[in-house]
Amino acid sequence: MSALKRRLRWKRVLAGGWACLTVALIWMQVVATPAHGGTSPAAAMGAAATKRPQPPGSGAMTVSTPTSVALVAQGRRLYRESCASCHGLQMQGRRGIAPSLHGVGAGPVDFYLSTGRMPLANPRAEPIRGTPAYDPRQIDAIIAYVRALAGGPPGPDANPARGSLALGFRLFDENCAGCHSIVARGGITLGAQVPDLQQATPRQLAEAVRMGPYLMPAFSATQLDQHDLDSLARYVLWTRHPDNAGGWGIYNIGPIPEGIVAWFVGLLALVIVARLIGERTES
Repeated sequence: MSALKRRLRWKRVLAGGWACLTVALIWMQVVATPAHGGTSPAAAMGAAATKRPQPPGSGAMTVSTPTSVALVAQGRRLYRESCASCHGLQMQGRRGIAPSLHGVGAGPVDFYLSTGRMPLANPRAEPIRGTPAYDPRQIDAIIAYVRALAGGPPGPDANPARGSLALGFRLFDENCAGCHSIVARGGITLGAQVPDLQQATPRQLAEAVRMGPYLMPAFSATQLDQHDLDSLARYVLWTRHPDNAGGWGIYNIGPIPEGIVAWFVGLLALVIVARLIGERTES
């Protein structure tokens, strides 16, 4: 066989290999992306505006936030500058735009402000994690003002050291993995972007479980108790540095996409071997 024919054959083999790997990566993304029913952004915001957060359970771990006359006054000023246009001067909310803050307490306020999801430039947009607009002292001030005017319980918290990794994995698989993926890398649904949990603190995880931000359902203390929260937080922290006992983790997006990549790599290897055998036979 001439050198030219060999080069052309190898080009076809390599092109086929690249095509196989491209298909594998695309299929891996499709499988790793959670499936959900279609929800328009307007409908999602309407649902979020009417949903009520769940309080911490009896005897549950909570966060003690500071309060003082000066802190409440500072919070009042910050609230009126950036929050009142949507939530109202009396925190009564606006139908279809923003929920009432009466009775919500510290948890939801801390979650949205500490993760940079609020304030929103467009109240009809999905709140997405970003750089916080306020420092911790300013967030405490807004929380103090909201609780002074609208009441509500203290915010929930979680202690991963007290949790069970096995229990956290089971609870996450049952209640969270369908949207966030089994290794908490998030995904995309129709009408919403499911966030990854790689930056979330244990406190933010507990706050999210109790309040159910955006499309996420809220879980009461009867559904997930304090030990469950601690276990979920421990598992989410574990997903950031998992034990890849099988070798290459492939971004740790789950066993099915990893298996698909393995199959395509194996098929590519078989094609190359077949071509090499064919070349020897022809020569």
